[in-house]
Amino acid sequence: MTAQEIRKAYLDSMVNNGHSIIPRALLVPPNDPTTLFTGSGMQPLIPFLLGEKHQDGTRLVNSQTCLRAQDIDDVGDNRHTTFFEMLGNWSLGDYFKTEQLRWFFEFLVAKVGLDPNRIYVTCCSGFPEFGVPKDLESAQLWSDLFDEQGVDNKQVEIGSEENGYKVGEQSGRIFFYDEKNWWSRNGAPKDVKVGEPCGPDSEVFYLFDQIKHDTSFGELCHPNCDCGRYMEIGNSVFMEYLRTDKGFEKLPARNVDFGGGLERIAAAQLDSPDVFKISILLPIVESLEQMSGKKYESHTASMRVIADHLRAATFLAVDGIVPSNKEQGYVMRRLMRRAIRFAFELGVEQDLCSKIVPVITDLYKNDYPEVSAKCDEVVAILTKEEKIFRQTLRKGLKEFENLFGEENKKTKVENHGAALFQLYDTYGFPLELSIEEAYKQNVDLDKDWKQQFDAKMTEQRERSQTASKGTFKGGLGGQTLQHKKYHTATHLMYQALRQVLGDHVIQRGSNITEERLRFDFSHDGKVTPEQIKQVEDIVNEQISKDLKISFQEYPTKVAREEMHALGQFGDRYGETVKVYKMIAEDADKPFSFEICGGPHVDHTHQLIEDDKKFKILKEEASSAGIRRIKAALV
Repeated sequence: MTAQEIRKAYLDSMVNNGHSIIPRALLVPPNDPTTLFTGSGMQPLIPFLLGEKHQDGTRLVNSQTCLRAQDIDDVGDNRHTTFFEMLGNWSLGDYFKTEQLRWFFEFLVAKVGLDPNRIYVTCCSGFPEFGVPKDLESAQLWSDLFDEQGVDNKQVEIGSEENGYKVGEQSGRIFFYDEKNWWSRNGAPKDVKVGEPCGPDSEVFYLFDQIKHDTSFGELCHPNCDCGRYMEIGNSVFMEYLRTDKGFEKLPARNVDFGGGLERIAAAQLDSPDVFKISILLPIVESLEQMSGKKYESHTASMRVIADHLRAATFLAVDGIVPSNKEQGYVMRRLMRRAIRFAFELGVEQDLCSKIVPVITDLYKNDYPEVSAKCDEVVAILTKEEKIFRQTLRKGLKEFENLFGEENKKTKVENHGAALFQLYDTYGFPLELSIEEAYKQNVDLDKDWKQQFDAKMTEQRERSQTASKGTFKGGLGGQTLQHKKYHTATHLMYQALRQVLGDHVIQRGSNITEERLRFDFSHDGKVTPEQIKQVEDIVNEQISKDLKISFQEYPTKVAREEMHALGQFGDRYGETVKVYKMIAEDADKPFSFEICGGPHVDHTHQLIEDDKKFKILKEEASSAGIRRIKAALV
C-alpha cells in the first residue's frame, strides 16, 4: 500500500465506524499564542475534548498535517521529519477503550497488512499514590486481540524509560511504563492542575527486527529505546480522569484521542525503517538524484534534509506563511536555507524549488486539492527565497574573507567561535561552509571554537524558541475573559481595516494574548497615521454601540458564496461552519459577519467595562505584501 492508500483506508474504515471526516487545520493555529505551529492532530480539537460541542458530532476523524520545528536538527536520520501527517480519531464522550484498541489493531493487521508478530504495545503502570490504578483493562484488551491472532503476549513491567535499558524486553509483548504512558497538558500526575483532564494512554510499536540494538543508547533494548528497532506508530489517549481538590476523579464523559503517524505506518508496511522510502517522500528523493547526478545511498542525509524541509516549506506557503525574520516566517526561512545549503553540497546551485515543489504538490493533489491549486504561487514564494539566499551565500563568503582573509590576518580575530556564529546568524552563512572555507584558506581555528560557537547558539535558541517551554501539551489557546475581549476586538478591527483600506484586506494570521492582539493582513503599503486613527475611531464607535454577538451554523457554501462571510486566508472548512455576527440593536445588518470557532464576549460593552479604549500600538511590515498591527485595550 502507498501512503496515499493507507490514508484513504484509515478514513474509510473510521467512517464505517460512524465517524465524520473533518478538514485538516492550518499549520499555523489561529488565535493561539502558546505555540507557533499545529504539532499534533489533537491540538485543534482541545476545546472539544474539554467539553465544547462539535458541529460534526461525537465521532470525528481526519488526517492532520503537522509541523514540529524542534525536530529540525534531528532530520537526516531514518525517521525524523519536521513535517508529518497524523491520522487521528476522537470520541467525545462516546466509545472508549474496547472499540478504540480493536479498531486500530484491525486496521493495522487487516487493512494495512502488518504482521501482528511485529506489533508491540505499551500501557500505563498506574500511580497508586494518586489513586490511579494500573491500566489492566487496556492490557487485557490487547491480550485478547493478540490471542485472536495466535500471538504470544507476555506482559512485562518496565517502569521508567531509563529502567527499560536495565530490564530489557524479556520476550514481552505488552509493556507497562509509568509517566511515558500518562497524558495531561501539564505532564506527570503530580503536576496536573485542578480542573484539568488527564488519563493513561496506550502506544503501539512496530519492530524492525533486521536492526540490531545499539548499546550506545543503553545496555538492553525495549520499546521506547531510541536505537531504531522499535518505531512508535500510534497512540490512544484515554481521558478518563479530572484533577480535583480531592485528587483524581473519573470524568462523567470520557474521551478518546488517537494519533497515528502516516509516514511511520507506511514505513512499517514496507518493513523499511527508512521513512524516506515511502510513496510521499521517495519521489522527492528520486528527483534530487536526477538533478544532482548523485545517489541517495551516498548522499543520504543531504537528500533527507532537502526532501523534508521543502515539503514543510511548501505546506507552510500553502497555508499562507512567507519567509521572514519573525516567528513562523523565521522557521520557514531556516527550513529553506538548510535545504538550499544541503543542495549546495549536492552541486545543485539553481532551480531547486522550481523543480522540486511541483513534485511535492503532485503527491498531494488528490487528497489536499489546495496544495496543487496553489502550486504556482508556492513556487514563486520559495524561488524568491532561494534566489535571496544564494545571494546571501555570496555575501557570507565575502564577509568570511573580511574576517579571516590574508589581508586581515594581521588583525587577529580574538574569538573564532563567535566570528563563525556571526557569519551564521547575521549573514545566514552555514557553519559547514565556514569550516570548509577555513580549511581552504589555511585558517587555523581556535581549539575551543566549537564551544564558543555552541555557547552563542544556545543564547540564540533561548531567544527564539519555536515552542514555549511553559506551554501545555496540545497548545490550547487562551480561554480567559481577556482573550475573549481581544478575539472580539480582532473581528471589529478586521472589518474596520476593510472599510478604511479596501476589500483587498484579507486576514493572514493572528495571535492573541492577555495583553494585546496581533493581526497580519494583506496590504501593499504602510498604513498611514490618519488611516490608523480612522480604524481606531470605527472600532471604538462600534464598541460604544454595544453590539450583540452571536453565532449560527450554516452550510459552508452558503456562508462563503451567498452570505459573503469573511474568513482567514488559507483556511479550509467542513460542510458546515460557525458564523459570528456582531450587530447593533437598531441596525439592519451586522457590522461584522465572520467565520470563526470562538471564543468571544457576548456584547461589545464588555470590552470597555474598566473605561478602556481600543488603541493600535504599532503598525509594521511583516513580510512582502503583508502588514502587521499590534493593538490593545488601554
